[in-house]
Amino acid sequence: MVRISEYLDPDYIQFLEASSRDDVITALVDKMSDLNVISDSKSLFDAIIEREKIVTTGIGMGVAIPHAKLPGYDSFFIALGILKTGVEWNALDGSPVRLVFLIAGPDDKQTEYLQILSALTQAVKHDDLRKTLLTTKTPEEAYKLFKGF
Repeated sequence: MVRISEYLDPDYIQFLEASSRDDVITALVDKMSDLNVISDSKSLFDAIIEREKIVTTGIGMGVAIPHAKLPGYDSFFIALGILKTGVEWNALDGSPVRLVFLIAGPDDKQTEYLQILSALTQAVKHDDLRKTLLTTKTPEEAYKLFKGF
């Protein structure tokens, strides 16, 4: 079983003030580029937007899980954006999104990819986790909440 904490890092967590879905995705992708986790931010951004055109990644409960698989990646990562105010994401339940988990990684590891998506989806179903994440003040504090997942 995969553990979210293996793919997330305190450096990958940001507290954001954004006014749109694309602004959130840009901020998360740019952060991963700044940390040298990815080398081509435009390709990742474009792949995520193309994925959003197929079906929204706003899963409800104030959560979105944009994701993409691309050639040239060695491993998966999860970047987390915690938003001060919700943004429109065309979520399945119509609610604004305040927690964004961006997943990206290699295009040839479908099983691991699905396991990460499943683990994350199961974790965010916990009301306490979502509510507590929204009250955290530091990336380290937010990261610690995933130690059990």
